[in-house]
Amino acid sequence: MLALLRATYTRYIVASAGALGLDLALFLAAIHLGVEPFLAAAIGYGAGIGAHWLLSSRAVFSGRLAERGGARRQQQVLFLGSALIGLALTTAIVGIGDALHLDPRLAKLVAIGVAFQTTYLLRRRFVFA
Repeated sequence: MLALLRATYTRYIVASAGALGLDLALFLAAIHLGVEPFLAAAIGYGAGIGAHWLLSSRAVFSGRLAERGGARRQQQVLFLGSALIGLALTTAIVGIGDALHLDPRLAKLVAIGVAFQTTYLLRRRFVFA
């Protein structure tokens, strides 16, 4: 059981890295274009949600992916809910960092860690249970 959890967590880390690459690229591009840091964080995170669904449902929790139809839609709604919790955490942390005049990239790194752990636990326990 422990080996299975480790393998799932490792695959989740890899999937998250892919989604994070897209997230950070858009975040940094938006910052460069003068977008407010909290909004740039939301844009990047939002784009990463779609990428993460594809990676999570196909490579991380593939054995737990619901059949097409109502069950899959319910799973997608739960996934989106977990992502929105991660988005709320991300924008709040980056917004607080900005209010404290911290480098938005540093605040984003803190947000990444908090959102990563939170969404992994929600997805493992509720979305792909």
